[in-house]
Amino acid sequence: MEGSYRLNDPRRGRRRPHLDMNGTTMKIYGCVTMFLYALSRSVFQQGLIGMDRYGPGELAAAMEADPDLMVLSGWASVLQLIGGLAVPVFAFLLVEGFLHTRSFKRYLLTMFLFAVVSEVPYDLAMYGKAWDMGGQNALLTYALCLVMLYGLGFLDGKKGFVIRLCQVLLVAATVVWAMLLRCAFGLVTVLLAAIYYLWREKNGTRVLLGCAVSILYVTAPLSGYAIYNYDGQRGKLAAKYKYIFYALYPVHLLVLGLISKAIA
Repeated sequence: MEGSYRLNDPRRGRRRPHLDMNGTTMKIYGCVTMFLYALSRSVFQQGLIGMDRYGPGELAAAMEADPDLMVLSGWASVLQLIGGLAVPVFAFLLVEGFLHTRSFKRYLLTMFLFAVVSEVPYDLAMYGKAWDMGGQNALLTYALCLVMLYGLGFLDGKKGFVIRLCQVLLVAATVVWAMLLRCAFGLVTVLLAAIYYLWREKNGTRVLLGCAVSILYVTAPLSGYAIYNYDGQRGKLAAKYKYIFYALYPVHLLVLGLISKAIA
């Protein structure tokens, strides 16, 4: 990951690490942690452990009888915790993309089309089936967030109680839709996107509020450090290969889903 360390506390004469994060490093960081989350859910939980074979309380009893199963469960938990770091990163990048896109319609259409393409790989990786209505992939969550951000942008610059109420209702409605559709990371991602947009001019405030919301994913607040140090630059790789980053989502889910099926 790219970065630099500089002296930023001259009064105390101490060298405190400060990592500059651009769009490319943020996306790489997000993709790696996202992969680890999917690896846990797919290969470990669905393939190696077979979570769907155990009823309530049965897995704990099975782990007591099988030390190897306990080790696998431990690794699955660790990988899933690391994967939680991706949630605030992608919510933040979504807002940055919305703020700087040249065409909102193209941005939304691209997100929606990749969400459609990703659904079968997502179901295969998460549920072991080519089609399952138990949940929808994260790109659909991002598409909903983009619609919400467009509405919030329409209200920009306007003041008053009615405007604030409309903002709250818009965010609440998006949360409801995300939960009804059972979108991955729906509740937290919607709230994070709203926070990162509404407090975009106050970096410290948006990071603190984001950490408070993302605590639901335990490790996710740690990504607040990367977001706080974002330098506002897109980065060459993120600009040149943006569609490759989109494609990585369905591709990695498909590969992990097939591996999980082969193991199971």
